[in-house]
Amino acid sequence: MSIPPPADWSRLHHAYGRATDVPGQLAGLADPDPAVRHAAVSALTGNVYHQGTRWPASAHVVAPLVTLLDTPGTPDRVTVLRLLRAVAVGDLPDDRLPFDPAQAFAEADRIGPADERAVIRVLFEEDDPDLDSVADVADAVALRWAADAYRAAARHTRSLLGLLPDPDPTVAAHAAALAVWYPHLPGLPEALTAVPHDRTPARASANLALAHLPGPLTRAERGALSACLGSPDATVRLTAAIATARRRPTALPDEALTILVHADAAEVPGSVPGWSRPLRGHTARALRHLGL
Repeated sequence: MSIPPPADWSRLHHAYGRATDVPGQLAGLADPDPAVRHAAVSALTGNVYHQGTRWPASAHVVAPLVTLLDTPGTPDRVTVLRLLRAVAVGDLPDDRLPFDPAQAFAEADRIGPADERAVIRVLFEEDDPDLDSVADVADAVALRWAADAYRAAARHTRSLLGLLPDPDPTVAAHAAALAVWYPHLPGLPEALTAVPHDRTPARASANLALAHLPGPLTRAERGALSACLGSPDATVRLTAAIATARRRPTALPDEALTILVHADAAEVPGSVPGWSRPLRGHTARALRHLGL
């Protein structure tokens, strides 16, 4: 389906109808008043990410969100990144990594403009909507909207790489956690490897991202993770061990195995910013990957 110009919000729909209120909500994300920003986040999330569902308008908020991230002085950039992640990836769990968009969205690609128009008409335009009339395509149409949002974000992944060295380590952590959903992004492994070892939580998130990339570790990745295994920070050490176990299971250094095996006895932080799975969950998955 051809995408209307981003400014023509009246032609787009979100969860509650025409998307004419979206530009004001996007502007509210940059407002100096925290209350205005909070209201904008709440409204925009409900509109373009309603209960995990993306809508025709969802793909069109990606570029404005990236512009906010690229603009110096934008407040609450972590919140903007969380919203971008919700729009681009939705509720997909990290066990879908490494992510294969062609496989994930295969069913969506059979959907044509007529199917989308039929669903929009039933949801928003008919006084007595007949939901059964679109039951056979509704799920695939929703998947198509999710695919459109994912692909819209793919056009801006260079901006995500630019956030990995951000002075705010929490911003960098969220950027790494989102960038890994685009595993074939040129320069991604190098950018993740280059995150300084003393920048927790950015380094910890970069380690988890490296854990979920396809293929064996490169020499540079091995070097970075090996250095992290000796970090004074427990989170950096553990995430490095997780990444090494996931990507190099047949040649795991003893140091990494020791860190993983003794993680239960250590004080392990709950989670790394940008990742919903607790670190203990990542550790358990790494041990299972090793057959332990």
